[in-house]
Amino acid sequence: MSNPQSAIRNPHFARLLVRGVNWLGDAVMSLAALQRLREALPRTRIAVLTPSKLAELWRGQPVVDEVLAVDSGETVFGVARRIREGHFDGALILPNSFRSALESWLARVPQRVGVARPGRNWLLTRALPPRPDEIKMRKRSVAEVRRLIASPATRANSVPASAHHLHHYLHLAAALGASPEPVRPKLVVPDSAVAAVRQRFGLASANDAAAPLFGLNPGAEYGPAKRWPRERFVAAALELRHHTHCRWWIFGGPADAPLAESIAAEISSADKSSPEVARSLAGQTSLHELCAALKACSVVLTNDTGPMHVAAAVGTPVVVPFGSTSPELTGPGLPGDSRHRLLRSSVPCAPCFRRECPVDFRCMDGLAVASVVQAVIEAWRETAGRP
Repeated sequence: MSNPQSAIRNPHFARLLVRGVNWLGDAVMSLAALQRLREALPRTRIAVLTPSKLAELWRGQPVVDEVLAVDSGETVFGVARRIREGHFDGALILPNSFRSALESWLARVPQRVGVARPGRNWLLTRALPPRPDEIKMRKRSVAEVRRLIASPATRANSVPASAHHLHHYLHLAAALGASPEPVRPKLVVPDSAVAAVRQRFGLASANDAAAPLFGLNPGAEYGPAKRWPRERFVAAALELRHHTHCRWWIFGGPADAPLAESIAAEISSADKSSPEVARSLAGQTSLHELCAALKACSVVLTNDTGPMHVAAAVGTPVVVPFGSTSPELTGPGLPGDSRHRLLRSSVPCAPCFRRECPVDFRCMDGLAVASVVQAVIEAWRETAGRP
C-alpha cells in the first residue's frame, strides 16, 4: 500500500483523466478537488470521464477542458478504448469501484491514482490509504435503531468537520500535488442561462423580478427516510408565501413529477391572488437548465439530495431538513457555510442511513413547520440584505 506522504510532488501531466463519480450530489462534492487540481496543474489538460446523465454538469466548467460521456450500456473494454485514444499520461480515479480502476488499467494509462480497496490495488500505480478521519456511512440494522432509541446514552460521538465526504476527493487530488484545504464547490452558470430559464418558465418581466422566487425540492431518490413529509412542505410554502409574497418553483426528476405537480396545484389553489403562485419544473429541465433554475432562486427548501448540492454550488442558500443522513458527512457546500440552514431533530437513532424508517420517523416528524419557515426567512433575509 502506498504511503500518503509519497504524493507526486511535481507531476508533469500533459493530459490528465479524472474518472468522475456516478451520482449528482457526489459529483458536485468532487468539484472542490477539481478546483484544487486546476490551481496545481494550470497547464495540464484535464478531462472528466462521467456518466452521460451528468455530462452537462461538467460542460462549460473552467476546471475541466474536456468531457468524456459514457453511456450506461458501454462495456469496460469500450470505455478503455476511448481512454486509450485520449493519450492520457495520468488518471485520478475518484470512485472506489473495481471497474473504475480497471478502465484506466486496460487503457494502459501510465500513472493511475486511487484509494486502496481490496481486490483492485494491483490496478493502480499509487494506491492511497483511506483518510484517518474517514467515516463510512454504514446502514444501521433495525435492531440497532431500536437499541439506540431505548438507550439514548449510547449515541455515537460527534463527527469532526474533516470527515465530510468532500475531503475524500481532496485527499485524492492532494496525491497529485493539489492543496488538500477545503474550498466551496462552485458551479459556473452564465447569467444568460438564468435569464433563459426564467423566460421559459414565465418569469421574464420586471414585475416577476420584484417578487422573490423560492425553490422547493420535495423528493429524494434514495428513499422516503430522507423526505420531509409532503404536507409540511405545503404548509411551509403557504406560510412563506404569506410572509414574503414569494413565488415557488417545485423541482424534481421525471419520477417526482406527480408529487411536484400536486404540491404546486395545492399552493396555487390556496392562494389565488396571483396566477401561477407555484409551478412544477419536475422532469421539464435538462441538467444545465436545472443549474440555472436553482441559481434563479433566492433560497431553496430541499431534502438532502442531488439538487441540494447543485443549489449550494451555484451560490443559492439552502434550507435542509435532515433525517436518516448526516449533514456532517454529506451536507451542502463548504462544511460550516453559514449561508445554509441544516435542520435536524435531536434523536438518538439518526443518522441511520436507511432508505425507510423502521420505527416512527421521529427524525423528520420532529422538525416543525414553524422552525423550517423561520430558517428560510433567515436565509433569504441574510442573502438579500433585508432587515
